[in-house]
Amino acid sequence: MSAAAPVRRATPADVPVLVELMAEFYAESAMPLDRAAVGGVFRGLLADPARGAVWLVLADGAPAGYVVLTVGFSMEYGGLDAFVDDLFVRPAHRRRGLGRAALDTLVAECRRRGVQALHLEVARDNQSAKALYEGFGFRGNDRQLLTLRLP
Repeated sequence: MSAAAPVRRATPADVPVLVELMAEFYAESAMPLDRAAVGGVFRGLLADPARGAVWLVLADGAPAGYVVLTVGFSMEYGGLDAFVDDLFVRPAHRRRGLGRAALDTLVAECRRRGVQALHLEVARDNQSAKALYEGFGFRGNDRQLLTLRLP
């Protein structure tokens, strides 16, 4: 890891690299990605900080990943809650503390915003990501995330 800060807030100028990083992330799981649509989604989130934030994860000053925080509201947790919507570090830069730095940044932002709970989703077979998250303090809750896509 470089001496420079490994995580910095993304700007609209970063959208092309964010789209490229997201494409790499989705390709790892063989998930489809509409690059044009994703660019618009990044621009929308960056334009509305109340909804969340996006950071680039850097290695030696170059983009090595990204992380997205989205903010919501939870009756169960008594106020604002947030979701680690995406966290990706390029394979060549993994196991260097960059994921932990990204999570540190997210938790600091959540505390600044008064968020009561931070959630994330991890694939059942992604043991390395699960180890990172559990090492950070995330715990399973014996619930299953269900999704209804709305047109």
